[in-house]
Amino acid sequence: MKLLQINKLYYPLIGGIETVVKDIAEGLNGRNDLSVDVLACQKKGARVIEKINDVQVFKAASLGKVLGMPLSLDFFRLFKKVRHDYDLFLIHFPFPLAALISPFIPKEKLIIYYHSDIVRQKLFALLFRPFISFSLKRAQKILVSGQNIISSSLLLKKYVAKCVVVPFGFKANFQETDYQIAEKIKQQYAADKPLLLAIGRLVYYKGYQYAIEALKNIGARLLIIGQGPEAKKLEALIKTTAQTNKIFIIPPQARLEPYLLACDIFLFPSAARSEAFGLVQLEALAAGKPIINTRLNTAVEEVSLDGVSGLSVEIKNADALASAINKLLNDDGLRHQYSDNAKQRYQDFFRMEIFLEKISQIIISSDSTKI
Repeated sequence: MKLLQINKLYYPLIGGIETVVKDIAEGLNGRNDLSVDVLACQKKGARVIEKINDVQVFKAASLGKVLGMPLSLDFFRLFKKVRHDYDLFLIHFPFPLAALISPFIPKEKLIIYYHSDIVRQKLFALLFRPFISFSLKRAQKILVSGQNIISSSLLLKKYVAKCVVVPFGFKANFQETDYQIAEKIKQQYAADKPLLLAIGRLVYYKGYQYAIEALKNIGARLLIIGQGPEAKKLEALIKTTAQTNKIFIIPPQARLEPYLLACDIFLFPSAARSEAFGLVQLEALAAGKPIINTRLNTAVEEVSLDGVSGLSVEIKNADALASAINKLLNDDGLRHQYSDNAKQRYQDFFRMEIFLEKISQIIISSDSTKI
């Protein structure tokens, strides 16, 4: 059976959704007689058709991105060219261009992975809402990463009966040298102080400004790994709060494992529902780190549970974040309990093999050639 995944971008451009698309493509290609290809857009540039890690990838020409969406008429031409070659289509939303082509996919061949509503571009969301709603109505199945995605979305509430919760997975790859490097990282950034870690793009919805404010009266160090448009604002805030000796921002690293092992607590202070899941939380769980996340009414707080593997606090609230940090720093027993629970939670629910097996079974059961 041939499956075509459709998303706005693909590897090596990596965000949360792009990572999931890549995991499915590489993890299921050749499994149970499945062939998985990808249709996406260039961030900017001419059409490219290439093999990436044995996955056939079609990237439509694009003039660039506006409001987070590629400007690509070639996307429609390329879809028309390849669509008859596939038995099943897995579209990843939000991607408005994909909503425009969904009427041309037989409904028995259409599955939608609904990652989140369009959150920031309100007018844009209103314009495309009828097309997205029509796509959801036609899809035979709608996959979501958490129950909160269903209950908090006005669009999905109409289609609860065909929604299936499939949390994402992560393949842990901790090596012996990671533990040795972790010791050096701890010494470099924290010495004898507790080390807090946050990982992700420096964008508005990550809420790093609240973490910086929270650290003002806490005797710990914070390391943020990421880059993005908010970098200068965050660096300025670190200076104005006189914390240049306790909060550090470094660019993305080839291996995150040593940093996760080095930290005492993992912070995930996201401040908007654009944060629908938080894949990096899975890496923190696998490393056995207590997580402090925020109550976004998305899958974020379903990954690490409040009072089980960490604490969940009110969004955009530096005081609440500081209180949670202090609670864990001042209670070694609680921190170790959450650490053990984090590892177990990863093993029970979020291993990559669990994710791929669930997706595989859904795809096989949806095979229109057997209907």
